[in-house]
Amino acid sequence: MSRVALVGGSLLSKLLWFNIALAVFNLLPAFPMDGGRVLRAVLATRMEYVRATQIAASVGQAMAFLFGLVGLFTNPFLVFIALFVWIGAAQESSMIQMKSALGGIPVSHVMITDFRTLSPHDTLGQVAEHILSGFQHDFPVIEDGYLTGMLTRGDLLKALAQHPQTVRVEEVAQRDFETASPLEMLESVFTRLQSSSCHSLPIAQDGQLVGLITMENVGEFLMVQSALHKTHTGRRAATISDVTKQS
Repeated sequence: MSRVALVGGSLLSKLLWFNIALAVFNLLPAFPMDGGRVLRAVLATRMEYVRATQIAASVGQAMAFLFGLVGLFTNPFLVFIALFVWIGAAQESSMIQMKSALGGIPVSHVMITDFRTLSPHDTLGQVAEHILSGFQHDFPVIEDGYLTGMLTRGDLLKALAQHPQTVRVEEVAQRDFETASPLEMLESVFTRLQSSSCHSLPIAQDGQLVGLITMENVGEFLMVQSALHKTHTGRRAATISDVTKQS
């Protein structure tokens, strides 16, 4: 009995110390642990939220570097922890920057307006030709002027593998799909697009299709905005330099 109690006590003791160590590790000021989020909250009281996130992420990546360095000479498991912390910090920082860049922008300013639609009576063979001849992957299905379905590339490929090319679009198109309004903010629509099974979100107003939002065109919008910001910053710096020289 005493031997069993000793073993049980030893096991409970180890579990207790493991939980304490895990709690302390979770409080380290490094993303994606809670300590990193606390650090960001403290910094956000003194600066912008995006800047606070960038600093907290940088601290997290610095700690990850130290973990990895120590792990190379002591415990290889620390290298895996360092990799996890580094990736988590980078993802958190990039996600916050993206949400900040998308904030306050209506969908109507970003949506694609030049796209191809399908009729419910089109065949799978015709849709395959559309994909091969263009850049579009997902197609809205329009009947009597109203949006009635979506046919994704994944659904098309699956249907082509199981059915002849003469099968009509109405037999394989998705009838249960999400839509967005052109007046919605891009940030919320992008979040919905990320969780959607369809990589294209139709933008509809009063049942009428007015545009499409895709992950690709959101990414292109961000790249264009970044380039414009750099150009504007460069021109502003050049103007300040000219004024300084004249004075």
